[in-house]
Amino acid sequence: MTKSAVLILLGPPGAGKGTQARMLEEKFGLVQLSTGDLLRAAVAAGTDAGKAAQAVMSAGGLVSDEIVLAILKDRMAEPDTAKGVILDGFPRTEGQAAALDDLLAAQGQSIGAAISLDVDDAAMVERVSGRYTCANCGEGYHDSFKQPAVAGVCDKCGSTEFKRRADDNAETVTARLEAYHKQTAPLITYYEGKAVLSRVDAMGEIDRVAADLAAIVTRVTG
Repeated sequence: MTKSAVLILLGPPGAGKGTQARMLEEKFGLVQLSTGDLLRAAVAAGTDAGKAAQAVMSAGGLVSDEIVLAILKDRMAEPDTAKGVILDGFPRTEGQAAALDDLLAAQGQSIGAAISLDVDDAAMVERVSGRYTCANCGEGYHDSFKQPAVAGVCDKCGSTEFKRRADDNAETVTARLEAYHKQTAPLITYYEGKAVLSRVDAMGEIDRVAADLAAIVTRVTG
């Protein structure tokens, strides 16, 4: 890789964002940045932005975009992000996208690619309702599509403890998909307008999706 990459991964719950982000991390040395994880880490570390976030959350409020961006800026300044980052969960609105563009521009950076993992909603209901994860390392599995090589044993860490999300049922998944499409449609238009949107068919085999994503990352970082 010849330059730092800033990538945005868009996709509804169950589209495989977590699995694909981990594969990109391993292949390209990128770092996945989840806003939820960043907030918790900043609060735990007691940074200025973390203290501001803690004060808001303790009062029962929603953390502002300004605080999230400040935490993101701090995290992206750390050495392990030198090869690039994958943003997961931010931006969620056009306003956040524009603010992120401004933050990156001030640092001489820009969005390399906003990648939409496109899905078929009906098939996604089946996919999500069958998924489960390793309770130790978070590796993802599925009743039909991705069983551990040894039944009951995580391929990645060897744990025998697994868990399922209580809300991974057809009714909840359908509602989440509808909310995702409504929320994300403006972002799709926004990044199309910036000529940085790429689409990947996320309904294929994991390795096929990974290859498509790798081709995009290679193109924007070459």
